[in-house]
Amino acid sequence: MDDVPLDSSHPMLAEGYTPPPLVRAYRGERLETPPVWFMRQAGRSLPEYRELRVGTDMLDACLNPELASEITLQPVRRHGVDAGIFFSDIVIPVRLAGVDVRIVAGRGPVLESPVRTAADVAALPPLDPAALAPIREAVALTVAGLGDTPLIGFAGAPYTLASYLVEGGPSKEQLKTRALMHSDPETWAALLSWCAEITGAFLTAQIESGASAGQLFDSWAGSLSLADYTAHVAPFSARALEPVRDLGVPLIHFGVGTGELLAAMRDIGVDAVGVDWRLPLDEAARRVGGDVTLQGNIDPALLRAPWPVLEAHLRDVLQRGRAARAHVLNLGHGVPPDTDPTVLTRIVEFVHRNA
Repeated sequence: MDDVPLDSSHPMLAEGYTPPPLVRAYRGERLETPPVWFMRQAGRSLPEYRELRVGTDMLDACLNPELASEITLQPVRRHGVDAGIFFSDIVIPVRLAGVDVRIVAGRGPVLESPVRTAADVAALPPLDPAALAPIREAVALTVAGLGDTPLIGFAGAPYTLASYLVEGGPSKEQLKTRALMHSDPETWAALLSWCAEITGAFLTAQIESGASAGQLFDSWAGSLSLADYTAHVAPFSARALEPVRDLGVPLIHFGVGTGELLAAMRDIGVDAVGVDWRLPLDEAARRVGGDVTLQGNIDPALLRAPWPVLEAHLRDVLQRGRAARAHVLNLGHGVPPDTDPTVLTRIVEFVHRNA
């Protein structure tokens, strides 16, 4: 690790540092017990999270270092997972750049003025590095609280950021976004370049401040054909990761409904690819080959099934995960808000005891 350009205070450079199971698995080591963590484990289903969030806007909570840190730590304490995932929101870097975005209850991120023309894109402000100070502080606080448990950095991929900007809010099909992609390629490239720049800066701030891995979430990439993803999206996702490639931490790429895109998602240059619940892990391993770790892919719907049903599903996921070079157990998407937290704890205990 001597050649890694990180500050000497980074946990990976501490004297006597031993890579935790999560980092080893992401780097390709096949472990007897796969590490486990859950997407959206910070908050949502936890009563202590809901109590902490009373009276605080979502984006404000993400930008309050003490609050963001405590929310990140809560599920690690409760469930005993093998990693924390930094509590944030996909549109936080957009907000930090000065774009007017807010979270509307029951809908999600909403923009007052969507970005749909060349002039709109040209007016997007650059992200001032100083604006990332609360992110750096929150990560440092969290890493201190986690001890030997690693923290995973969080960032939205350029396509998903762009879809919020163009649509003006959440959209399942991204019709306006995909129309812009084809009708005005120059504006599209300029927009995705801006998104890649702020994503890269956001993720870099987290890793430099102590995160031991970084995950790129492309929540809406499943609306794309393989040809569109490869030609119009993947180059910008790769660009978003450029600033962090030399920092020496594993990188993970995850999308929803992206079974047909997995090999292309691997090819942007990552150590691990997340797989949603739609595709068995052994088939995913066949598609991506033996040089990448797989992460996933418990069906979130089965978190509410009787334990014998869920246990059988867990055993199947773990068995299929053996087809990959290494496996990090996770959900195939996020924790549903109505999940009984004791079920998540039971999954972790089951894996640590039986895998």
